[in-house]
Amino acid sequence: MPVHVPLRQHPISALARLGRWLSLALVLAWPSGAWLQTATAPSCALVLMHGKWGGPQGLAVFANKVESTCHVVQLEMPWSGRRAYDQPYAVALKEISAQVQTLRGKGYRQVLVGGQSFGTNAALAYMAEVGDADGVLALAPGHSPRVMYQQGMGRAEVDQARTLVTAGQGAQTLTINDMNQGRRRNMSMSAETLLSYFDPDGLGHMPKTSANFKKAVPVLWVIGAQDPLYPAGEAYAYAKQPAHAKSRYLVVDAGHGNTPDVAITAVIEWLKGLE
Repeated sequence: MPVHVPLRQHPISALARLGRWLSLALVLAWPSGAWLQTATAPSCALVLMHGKWGGPQGLAVFANKVESTCHVVQLEMPWSGRRAYDQPYAVALKEISAQVQTLRGKGYRQVLVGGQSFGTNAALAYMAEVGDADGVLALAPGHSPRVMYQQGMGRAEVDQARTLVTAGQGAQTLTINDMNQGRRRNMSMSAETLLSYFDPDGLGHMPKTSANFKKAVPVLWVIGAQDPLYPAGEAYAYAKQPAHAKSRYLVVDAGHGNTPDVAITAVIEWLKGLE
């Protein structure tokens, strides 16, 4: 009777099985592509805007110090000294939105908007009109069209601009005696543009835009004790914003112009706390 002897397994087959097992183990243990993308994605980016009649160079030192914590992109806005109100406020918000979307496309998990003086004014208007940023850095908020109007500064021009816009003549050029921290300057622009920035109840009125945020986001509101807006306190606009656990109202020993540099350490600590 024939005897069947089991065939001895070839050593290469065993090695092949071991290799397949190790490959499967590596696949199961290795993080997924989605996880890797999230883990390595940059943390935050800040769209930073300058004040009235200034330009990005005025915040260059501040931006460089923040860069190691949060990537900073500076924009030259329509109220810069060079552009001199060349576009209405609504177009300025579109410029901000385009940059926010660009940063989203680069994978930043948090995109903030902010600035100094008029730059803060724009960040607040952005949250009221667009509202898709993840936080606001408000440094020495400025530009108060309602105060100007109530005190008679540019009131006639604002009223004339409103009449022209209503009549479909918003392209007509008007000149307004603008004010910035006690300084005055004649600025010429279209009636549509003038009304968009200087309407006492428009996008430049910070209490109104603060109350109209589209969502609650963390806000760092920094005001200098020597700033003209300081006496107005939290109630002026900050307290009107939707409450958020990471929002802060910070008073520093500074004036309107040097608030960003004085507050730099506090700003960096706040940004780190958002992660």
